[in-house]
Amino acid sequence: MNLVINGEEHTGLPAGLTVAALLKHLNLPERKIAVERNLQVVPKSTFGKALLSDGDRLEIIHFIGGG
Repeated sequence: MNLVINGEEHTGLPAGLTVAALLKHLNLPERKIAVERNLQVVPKSTFGKALLSDGDRLEIIHFIGGG
């Protein structure tokens, strides 16, 4: 499966990935992450159910605290 993540093409990803599985594959914590799929925000409560499709365009934002 091929995805565009934050403007970069990622090829050869396993088929049937959910958003949660993709985050794990990319070694990103689900905590403090926002995901947009094809210009629509994916609710965090659906990360485990939201199946990704070949060609999806994702924006993944990691929030960092500080002051």
